[in-house]
Amino acid sequence: MTHKFDTETTPPPGVEPTRSMIAEVLERLSNLVRKEIDLARAELNENFNRAAVAVGLIVGALVIALTALDVLAAALVAAIAELDIEAGWAALIVGVALALVAWGMARKGMNDLKLSSLAPTRTSENVQRDAKAIKENLK
Repeated sequence: MTHKFDTETTPPPGVEPTRSMIAEVLERLSNLVRKEIDLARAELNENFNRAAVAVGLIVGALVIALTALDVLAAALVAAIAELDIEAGWAALIVGVALALVAWGMARKGMNDLKLSSLAPTRTSENVQRDAKAIKENLK
């Protein structure tokens, strides 16, 4: 004689405690994941705010540095003018010298940004070497 349990009214012994235990574990896991996500959000917001302040400081420093360069260039023009060179010619000399420095820096920067100089050559060489070693080991 086989017994069939009436699943609508009486669960088999031990099933109800197991269900409640699984439900509790899932609820705790859900709460843990939710708290971790909230913590990650808060941390990202804090880091973003810190980065925004840092960018503001850098922009402020650049503005002040450009002002300082302008003042120093004017001082250099005045110093050259003191050597009995007309102020216009002194300004032209300083302007050309600064333009040449800027051109050299820009050219170096552009060359360093070319794709060929940014390509991960060491990684590419390592991958090729690894692929060759794998092919040799498969033979």
